[in-house]
Amino acid sequence: MLRKHDIDQICNASHGDPFAVLGPHELKSGQTSLRCFLPTAVQVAAIDSQGMVLGQLKARADGFFEGHLNAPYHTAYQLQVHWASGLVSTIDDPYRFPLVLGEMDVWLLGEGTHLRPYEVLGAQTCTLLGVSGTRFAVWAPNASRVSVVGDFNFWDGRRHPMRLRRECGVWELFLPGVTTGALYKFEIRTTSGEVLPARADPYALQAELRPATASVVGQLPGKIPPNAQRQRANALDAPVSIYEVHLGSWRRMADDGNRWLNWDELADTLIPYAQAMGFTHLELLPISEHPFDGSWGYQPVGMYAPTARFGDAAGFGRLVQRCHAAGLGLILDWVPAHFPTDAHGLANFDGTHLYEYADPREGFHNDWNTLIYNLGRTEVRNFLVGNALYWLERFGVDGLRVDAVASMLYRDYSRKAGEWIPNIHGGRENLEAIDFLKRMNEVVGVQCPQAITLAEESTAYPAVSRPTYAGGLGFHYKWNMGWMHDSLAYMARDPIYRQHHQGEMTFSLVYAFNENFVLPISHDEVVHGKGSLLTKMPGDRWQQLANVRAFLGYMWGHPGKKLLFMGCEFAQEREWNHDHSLDWNLLENPQHAGVQHLVRDLNKLYRATPALYQQDFDPAGFEWIDHSDAAHSILSFIRHGLDTRTFILVVCNFTPQVQPGYRLGVPQPGHYREVLNTDSAHYGGSNVGTPLGTANAEPTPWHGKPCSILITLPPLSTVFFEWNV
Repeated sequence: MLRKHDIDQICNASHGDPFAVLGPHELKSGQTSLRCFLPTAVQVAAIDSQGMVLGQLKARADGFFEGHLNAPYHTAYQLQVHWASGLVSTIDDPYRFPLVLGEMDVWLLGEGTHLRPYEVLGAQTCTLLGVSGTRFAVWAPNASRVSVVGDFNFWDGRRHPMRLRRECGVWELFLPGVTTGALYKFEIRTTSGEVLPARADPYALQAELRPATASVVGQLPGKIPPNAQRQRANALDAPVSIYEVHLGSWRRMADDGNRWLNWDELADTLIPYAQAMGFTHLELLPISEHPFDGSWGYQPVGMYAPTARFGDAAGFGRLVQRCHAAGLGLILDWVPAHFPTDAHGLANFDGTHLYEYADPREGFHNDWNTLIYNLGRTEVRNFLVGNALYWLERFGVDGLRVDAVASMLYRDYSRKAGEWIPNIHGGRENLEAIDFLKRMNEVVGVQCPQAITLAEESTAYPAVSRPTYAGGLGFHYKWNMGWMHDSLAYMARDPIYRQHHQGEMTFSLVYAFNENFVLPISHDEVVHGKGSLLTKMPGDRWQQLANVRAFLGYMWGHPGKKLLFMGCEFAQEREWNHDHSLDWNLLENPQHAGVQHLVRDLNKLYRATPALYQQDFDPAGFEWIDHSDAAHSILSFIRHGLDTRTFILVVCNFTPQVQPGYRLGVPQPGHYREVLNTDSAHYGGSNVGTPLGTANAEPTPWHGKPCSILITLPPLSTVFFEWNV
C-alpha cells in the first residue's frame, strides 16, 4: 500500500518523481499495482483493448485511485473513467509509457554538445507503443517539480507532472492524444516550494498571438537540403543587394482594419516587388515570436517559433520556398545577445538564473532592460547554436544577420566604471561570447555550407569576418557602421560646407578591405527622431531628392554589398513607424517614383556589371581617380572586375553646381558611355549630362592616368561611365 505522504504530494503537485508513484508497478508478489491521479473522477477501471476490465481502482484521496491489474506488468491498458459530470471516457495513462529521451540524446544534452537539441526538446508529436500523442521535454535542472499544462488538462499542474532525467536536468513526459495545435506551457515548482508563473516552451515550434502567451504544439519541418545555387548567390564574389523589411509595416490592409498581411499574402506581394526592384536578397527584422510589437522583434521569447502575427510556421516555410523560386535569398535578423524579462519567458526559468548570468553586472542590459544569455553555460550555447541550425536547415533560409554583436563582445558595453566584471584575465572582452560566436559560425560553416552569417558590429574589433582558423570570429560579412555614420553625416551638411568634410566620404576606403563589408542604410537610421533618409538631406525638396539619388548612386558604386531599408527606395518622407504601412501613395508623385526607378536601375546595373561586385573585398577592385577635389566636392573612382579589361567609372558631384567641361583621367583610350546618371529626368532630375552621353578619351594625361575625357557633371549627382574600345 502506498504511503499517504506520497499520495498527498501527488495531489498537491509537489512530488518530484511522479513515475515512482503513478502508473503500473510490479510488486514482489508478482502482482501489478496501478495508480492514477484524475481530479474530479469518481470511478476508474483499467481495461484492455477489447474493453475487458483488468482491474477496478479504489479512491484513496480526492482524484487518487489505486488498485491491482489482473495482467502482467507490461500489459497495454487504458483507463475507463467516470467523471463527476456524468461523462464516461476512455483514456491512455501517460504513466504507463517508457522513457522519452534516448540514452545518446541524454548523454549529448548533459554534455551540452547536442547539435540539434530542438529535435528532442520541446513538444514533438510522435507515436509511442502504437499510441499517437506528443512527447514533451524541458531543461529545468533546478526545479523540484515540472508539469505540462495546457488546454487538454484544464491548465492544471497536478494532472501531468513530468519525469526528471537527472543525467541532463531534462524533464520529460509523453501525453497520449495531444495533437498538433494544442496549447501548452510548463508549470515549474522551485526548490523553495514556489510555483512560478507558467513558462512558455523555449523550444516551442509555434506560439499564440500576443497578448496570449501559450506555446502551440507544432510540426517540426523537414530538412531542406543544401542548395548549390543559393551557395553561389551568397558568395563573397556575387552581387548581394539586400532589401531590409519589417513585415508588420511594409504594407498593411488599410481596408481591413489595418491588419498585417499573412505569410502567403506577403509572398504574393513582397516577393514580386523585391524581384522587380532587382534586389538579390530580402532581410527580415526578427520573426521569432515576441510579445511587444514596439521591439520590432528584437526582444524574442520564442526563438524557435515564427511569429503568429502572420500565420503558422508552415506559412513561413512557403514564403522561403517562394523566395528561392523567384531567385531571391532570405536572411533573418537573429538575436542571441539578449532576451526580455517577461514572466512567461526564460528569465529565472526554473527558479534560478538558468539562461542568464546571475550577476546584473554581467546579465542585465541597461540599454534595453533585457537579460544577457550566460554563454559560459554549455546548454545555453547549445540552445542558441541549435537555433541557428534550425532556421538554416529546417526552413532553408540563406543566412542570419546577428544583432548587437558589439554588446556581446565587451563586458563593459554601455556600462560605467564599476558596473561590469572583468574577464578571468582582467580584460573587458567577453571571452564566453567570443567563444560562442566562433562556435556558432564554425557549426554553420560545416553543417550549412550554403548559408552566410552577417555581424552587426559597430566597433573596431578585429577580424570579425575572417575565418576562426585565422584568428577571426568566422562571420562571412560585417555591417560597415563607420561608413554609414560618416557618409550620412556628410550628406546632412549643406553643400557649401561639404568641401571641408571630404574625408567623411573618403575615410571608408582606408579600411574598406579589412573586413567583408555590407553597406547598411538600415531601420535604425530612420527611426527615433532621426527622420527619414529624405529628411536628413539639406535644401528644398528638389535638392533633398537629388541628394538622396546622388547618395544612393555613391553607395552602389562603393565597394561592399548593399542593404537598404524599406521605404528608402522611394524616398519615404516621414520617419518609419512600425504600426503603419509605408506611404505607398507617394509613388503617385513622379519625384518619388523617380527615386524608385533609380534604385531599380542601380540594382540592374550592379547585377550586370561584375566590376561592381566581383572584388568587393580586394584592394585590386578599387582605384581612386581623384579624391582630393574637395573644393568642388567631387569624388571619382574606378571599380575593377577580375578581368583586367572590365572596369567602370563612378563620378560623384555633391554640390548643386553643374560642372561642364570637367576633365577626368581615365586608364584606357576609347569611348566612355554614360550608363547611369542619377540626375536623369527619368529619375526626377534636371537631365543634365555629358552631351550625347558619351566621351572620347584624349591623349591628355590627367589625374595620374594616361588619358582623359571631358564630361559634364550634373548637380547633386552620381554618374557611371562604361568603357568601350
